[in-house]
Formats: sequence, C-alpha cells, structure tokens
Amino acid sequence: MRRTHAAALLLLLVAGCATVPSGAPRGEADPAAFSLARPGETLASWLPYRLMRLKKMTEYVLVDYGGTTVMKAIADASASGLRHAVSVDLKSMPWLQWRWKVPQIIEAANNTVHQVEDVPARVIVTFEGGRDQLPPEEQINYDMALAMTGNTLPYATLMYIYESRLPEGTIITHHMTSRVKMVAAGGGRDLGVWHSERRNVLADYRRAFGEDPPRVASIGIMSDSDNTGTSITAYYGDIRFAAN
Repeated sequence: MRRTHAAALLLLLVAGCATVPSGAPRGEADPAAFSLARPGETLASWLPYRLMRLKKMTEYVLVDYGGTTVMKAIADASASGLRHAVSVDLKSMPWLQWRWKVPQIIEAANNTVHQVEDVPARVIVTFEGGRDQLPPEEQINYDMALAMTGNTLPYATLMYIYESRLPEGTIITHHMTSRVKMVAAGGGRDLGVWHSERRNVLADYRRAFGEDPPRVASIGIMSDSDNTGTSITAYYGDIRFAAN
C-alpha cells in the first residue's frame, strides 16, 4: 500500500477517531460534562472509538475524584478513545478549556518518531470541510476512506497532547498526513496534580494549517501506550468552548 493511501486508514482510525458518521446529528457547542454524571455511569453521547480491530482498547470509566466526577483513562499497551459530536464556530467561540491530570509520563515515548508515538493524554479537535479544499494527495485519501467505509474523513485535526519534551505550543505534523497536527500542551508542569488548560483553537489552527478554520465537528479524548507497551493512567475533567 502506498504511503499516501495508508494515511487514509490512519486518518480514519486515528485522526478520524472523532469523526461523526454521515447522517449523524450535529452536536451542541460543548460536549456533555463529566462532572454532571455519576461515577460508574456511561455517557451515551461520548462514543468509544477503536483504532484497529485487533488492537487492545484503553479503558475509560467515570470516577469520583475529590467530590467531582471525572473520566479516568487506563491504558495498558492499548490505544482507543472517546468522541463527542459538537458544532462550534471558532470565530465566536475560539477558546477551548479543559482540566487533566497525568500521574506519570511515558519515558520511552517520542511524538516526533512514529514508532514510539504514545501520549498519556490527548484532547482531539476535528473540523468540517470539503474534499475540494484538500491538496490532491489528501483527496485520494478522502476518496479511499469514503469508498471503504461510507464515511468521510475530517477535513483537519488538531491534537492537544501532553508532551513533556517540547515547548508549549510546539506543532508536530503527523508523519503520514499533513491534515493532522499535534500541539504540545501541559507536559512541562508538575506530574500528579490537576492542570487547567486554555488554548485559542482559532489561533492554533491558523498557525498549523495557514488558513481560517471551518466549524469544529467533534471533540475526542485519547490515552495510548500501545507503541511503547507501557501502562499509564490519566484523568480528564470537563471540556468546553468559550468566547473569551
């Protein structure tokens, strides 16, 4: 399989992890809050996604943490996530806010080397957009995914990753496609405590892709340790968009 064609599968299974199937209803401005759920409850609007059929899945469970319900991720040489449909115009709601807690980093991981791309915590934003706006090689990927699955790929994806080696805000282009950009966030801070993040997604998108963004289509979270074969945990608080 040619490299660009293999990227179609990668986009569908990794960047497209938060893709909403064709015909699915558009989401609200914010995903359902973890804090409003009960520990052990399943939130129907947060849908699981599997990267590959035979790949072990990360476990996600709502737990009580100091009186607040949060999402706990347990990755044991595994990779999968949760996704939630949203519909957001970043020109009026550019800020994305969330909390996360990472007890330990993955020492062997390096997100600039594809063989060891593992991250204890990711917040993933996917965007609407048309095929004709894509470069020719990405149009091939788009067509292949549609033919193979009946679903379209996200036009673009930003992944905010808990990255400890690179300066805050560093952008990493995925090794198999220009339509996935990883943004280093939060990794240079103390481990094992809650950190509140606030990113201007409008500005990050413009830096990453050199254009104004379309509407946000979905939000996802993912903790993965499959490439390094390690075991890690992470915690996610509520995720929301804000005007300022």
